[in-house]
Amino acid sequence: MPARRSHRRQFLQSASACVVGGLAAPAWQARAADAKNDRFVVGAIGVGGQGTSIADRARKFGDIVAVSDVDRTHAERARDKFGGKADIYDDYRKLLERKDIEAVTIGTPDHWHTAVALAALRAGKDVYCEKPLTLTIDEGKLLIEAVHETGRVFQVGTQQRSDARFRQACELVRNGRLGKLEKVTVSLPRSTKVGGPFVTRPVPESLDWERWQGQAPAHDYSPERCHHDFRWWYEYSGGIMTDWGAHHIDIAHWALDVEHSGPLSVEGQMSGAERKRIDEAQRTNSFNTAGEFTVDLIYPGDVLVQVVLGKEGLRFEGAAAWLEVSRGKIKGKPVEELAERPLPPDAIRLYESHDHMGNFFDCIRTRKQPISDVVSQHRSVSACHLANLSLRLGRKLTWDAAKEEFVGDREANGMLSRAQRAPYGLA
Repeated sequence: MPARRSHRRQFLQSASACVVGGLAAPAWQARAADAKNDRFVVGAIGVGGQGTSIADRARKFGDIVAVSDVDRTHAERARDKFGGKADIYDDYRKLLERKDIEAVTIGTPDHWHTAVALAALRAGKDVYCEKPLTLTIDEGKLLIEAVHETGRVFQVGTQQRSDARFRQACELVRNGRLGKLEKVTVSLPRSTKVGGPFVTRPVPESLDWERWQGQAPAHDYSPERCHHDFRWWYEYSGGIMTDWGAHHIDIAHWALDVEHSGPLSVEGQMSGAERKRIDEAQRTNSFNTAGEFTVDLIYPGDVLVQVVLGKEGLRFEGAAAWLEVSRGKIKGKPVEELAERPLPPDAIRLYESHDHMGNFFDCIRTRKQPISDVVSQHRSVSACHLANLSLRLGRKLTWDAAKEEFVGDREANGMLSRAQRAPYGLA
């Protein structure tokens, strides 16, 4: 193992406890107040394009001392970007053994998020995990349990919560400026890749393809299966529904105040031609996630959240007004009226953050809940998983959000988890 580096770190040494997410945690988990300007010691696990991007944002607050990736080319490129001094690990578990590392960023493909996050939490690390949080609903339950047991800070990369426009939209909805909310249209970009069959090729020398596949079924290597394009395979991801739905459905949940619950029912629809394409794709080594669909989710209060494909963003429609919000824009009469009729002092105000990564590191210092905590993000991505399951089964599903199970549907309940290939199963 590479020599551990010495960094300025000061921890409370008393036997008192600090409160973490409502649970008692050892005091050594919190930094001393006078150490607030210290830089953190960070490891980056999964350093492809997005993984490198989130780790790079962490450099504002800490030093990246180690990187891990099953593709040596990615690891070396990230090391060079981060100054050329970070140690490289082929196995993320070796990185997690280092006692000097306080926090990790996780930027692996989706099907590895839960396994790496569980190991990091149990190793005593605070975690910033890229979205979508999980591959299945049952994985989310495991993560919630682990966060509660370990008392670690866990932030998910749904950075729209740290965008003032999205927060403003949700506050306007929550404070009744639209009247009774009736419908939310969640528009995901029409960017699903369609293609194949793809030929198999020799595995690049830099890539450990066996470990890249992890818990997923084993397949011969095709370049289109891994790195950026993994998201167009159900084996490793949930397609555009989880890739962008994790962002926009999360904002819908924030506005509806259903961060700890979920929909009552879900019904996905797609054309016969699209269903035929997906069925054939699953047999022919082709991209197999849904790319043309609509999904209706019904929430308490008879609110319809409708997922469509188009220009990304959300439209909230109430009995009295509407508003639209997307990355870079918010509009509607309730927004225009704020100048003359601002929200009153006693209005509902939501968690405010202006820097998503900064919020994560602030919470490491304070041991407070981050803005995109594990419970809210499990519930948001669960709605995405429910949508995908309805699309795959081709029927309406009734959901018990309290029990987190389908009502009277054994087949659907059997899809809340997936078979995991040995030896990569979740413990």
